[in-house]
Amino acid sequence: MFRFIIIVIYLLLFLILTIPVLMVEWIIGKCSPALKDKSSKAIVSWGFRCIRRLAGTELIVKGMENIPEDTAVLYVGNHRSYFDIVLTCFLFPHVTGYVAKQEMRRWPLLNLWMKNIHCLFLDRDNIKEGMKTILQGVDEVRKGISLCIFPEGTRNKVNDTFLPFHEGSLKIAEKGGVPVLPVVIVNSAGVFEDHFPKVKKARVVIEFQPPVFIHKLDRDARKNAGARIRELMEKRYFELKQEYYTEG
Repeated sequence: MFRFIIIVIYLLLFLILTIPVLMVEWIIGKCSPALKDKSSKAIVSWGFRCIRRLAGTELIVKGMENIPEDTAVLYVGNHRSYFDIVLTCFLFPHVTGYVAKQEMRRWPLLNLWMKNIHCLFLDRDNIKEGMKTILQGVDEVRKGISLCIFPEGTRNKVNDTFLPFHEGSLKIAEKGGVPVLPVVIVNSAGVFEDHFPKVKKARVVIEFQPPVFIHKLDRDARKNAGARIRELMEKRYFELKQEYYTEG
């Protein structure tokens, strides 16, 4: 419980003490949006690195060489924990926003930092508004801003399972002409959700898979791209679990 309290206090202090920084970032954005993007990403990444240290998380990262250097990408990850964002954000080499649920707009100060790193807010109950968000995502990746989405649509509450992927969530990559980069996350719920409300030391494995170019597939393959990517990720998930979490 002690770690949880420390992390909550740290997060509150970060949000409050960086209010002047938000003002500076706003001014920078008026003169140089690209510089604001880089500085905001650096600040948010630093904040998440600190949370990772406070949580005592051992992080094993694989496949960084699979991240393209010359194009934006759509990162696609399985989603079991709030720490999925904390532990992936600082790994992305370029400015990367998340497709988050609409409710995150209600969090004061946090929502401003999310906007600064190009997060999008998805209304899952409104198809029309959801489509607008997808089109915003297409514009972002075309401009060179990467995005990360969890195509299960919600945080999965059952360990060692994958919810069906929403095929529409991959439209950002297909219409934006950028690759999908699957991100397999193993044991992130071991940090927090498996023993809520305690935060405990845990080993988390994150592996970046080779990119998938959906926009280059034929029509039939594109229709089932989400299911196919989910199948590949699920297979790799259990391979990584066998490798890193089996005694002997």
